[in-house]
Amino acid sequence: MQSENRFFDDLGRVINGAAGTLAGMGREIEANAREKAKHWVAGLDFVSREEFDAVKAMAAAAREEVEALKARLDALEAKGKGD
Repeated sequence: MQSENRFFDDLGRVINGAAGTLAGMGREIEANAREKAKHWVAGLDFVSREEFDAVKAMAAAAREEVEALKARLDALEAKGKGD
């Protein structure tokens, strides 16, 4: 009877050890995958949000300036045809 309990105790310890090892491996794999993903994303040619917003503002300003210049040109052409 005592030998059976000892067998199950040993079996329980082996299973607990294996579960701990698998959990540790899972955490290590997750950390490794996260590092590889960070490295991969860092290698891409992304811009920061601040840079994107700055270029977007510059494009909007340029668009407004083009519209103003178009209106001015149309006014000058209309004036030139009226003469």
